[in-house]
Amino acid sequence: MTPAKASERLDPARTALLLFDMLNGHVKKNDPATKSRYAPVIAAAVRVLDAARRSGVVAMYAAAHHRPDNATSAHLVTDTDNRLRPIPAGRRESKPVVAAGTWEAQVIDELKPQPQDYMIPKFRWSAFHQTYLDLALRSRNIDTLVISGGSTDVGVASTAYAARDLDYHLVVVSDACTSPEEDNHAQFMQRVFPRMARVRTAGEVVRMLGA
Repeated sequence: MTPAKASERLDPARTALLLFDMLNGHVKKNDPATKSRYAPVIAAAVRVLDAARRSGVVAMYAAAHHRPDNATSAHLVTDTDNRLRPIPAGRRESKPVVAAGTWEAQVIDELKPQPQDYMIPKFRWSAFHQTYLDLALRSRNIDTLVISGGSTDVGVASTAYAARDLDYHLVVVSDACTSPEEDNHAQFMQRVFPRMARVRTAGEVVRMLGA
């Protein structure tokens, strides 16, 4: 097999699908703009998950798992919040966006986990930071990670950088990721991720799994 053809094939035994923060609290907000933005992303993620299950690729879910009192969340001095809104001096968030054990922290029904899947509770942007994700992958001799979810420029990017530093091959599913900042999403897909990963659409990943 030529290198070019090999790059368009995924070995199911060596590949894992990581669905990042596809949680009710992020996706199912009572906000028309959020619902509209996520609708095609969910559809693309469902296509990839269905193909992964058919081919025997292990599914893993990275999910925010913060304490309700926010004691395990990051409290850093920054200019703005994640939506680039200035933070008033001295303000500190009293509760997390997604608190463990709530409806908001559950994976959306469209991507519902099955008993054999891996749930990866996380407390920071990266799904690798002080979680068992790396151990779970290495114990199965997995060397390739397919990433889908949001936000592209926050947790997906942080996880992608960490995966690269741990020498994992990466596939980023471009239309199964999203960010409220569409220009940031485009910048990562066009100018950042291609340097560390293969950036492919959901349709292309389905074909890669069936090659």
